[in-house]
Amino acid sequence: MQISTIGLDLAKNVFQVHGIDANEKVVVRKQLQRSQVIAFFESLPPCLVGMEACATAHHWARKLRKLGHEVRLMPAKDVKAYVKRNKNDAADAEAICEAVRRPTMRFVTVKTVEQQGRLMQHRVRDQLIRQRTQLINALRSHMAELGIAASHGREGLKELLTIATAENDGRLPLDAKASLMVLAAQLQACQTLIGMLEKRIIAQHKSSDASRRLETIPGIGIVGATTIAAIVTDPKAFRSGRDFAAWIWSGAASRLDRRQA
Repeated sequence: MQISTIGLDLAKNVFQVHGIDANEKVVVRKQLQRSQVIAFFESLPPCLVGMEACATAHHWARKLRKLGHEVRLMPAKDVKAYVKRNKNDAADAEAICEAVRRPTMRFVTVKTVEQQGRLMQHRVRDQLIRQRTQLINALRSHMAELGIAASHGREGLKELLTIATAENDGRLPLDAKASLMVLAAQLQACQTLIGMLEKRIIAQHKSSDASRRLETIPGIGIVGATTIAAIVTDPKAFRSGRDFAAWIWSGAASRLDRRQA
């Protein structure tokens, strides 16, 4: 059995393998437990392995490359066109095996551990900012239920926090004050964590030539520059600035859809 190409459908625990030989004959179609993946690929001679660029894909790509395999990651939406029957793990693995051999297929550059770590800072910061917004909205709405309102912006928030945490303010019932103090403490903790991440991002920006060059573009600041430098590992993957702009817009739209779902 000489496998030339493998389509690997990733999962949390059960992985699906679809392998063909040089004559495009199917020679392996099986499931692997997570603990069996490395041992399976260690037993094979170097071959082409295709995977969708989804969660954990970069990790597995690095692992399999160390074993001598040629690994290519593809956008999941581009692989979808090659699914021939009802969607399941076996059909997905077969589609991946077919798609990875297409000369017109687009591939995603495999990120290093360091690149993923830098990008993770931005994602965690984004999550904390959303949580901060939720806490502020909750604080405002709860206090409005008791007839206490303040202007928009930082000054209004500061006024509400002062009322919520004041010991001798009789406008709040004891149970309400206890609850609002919890929100105030969470808000303060969230703000502190955001500040810690932003300090690391600024330090990262100062040490990166690519990030500093990106900051010179009108409309791009430190956060935007470091985000682009972390996400775009190979600018040559885009044929033009218009392709890059479309890629950014499609990514922003998909994130918005997930938030609204």
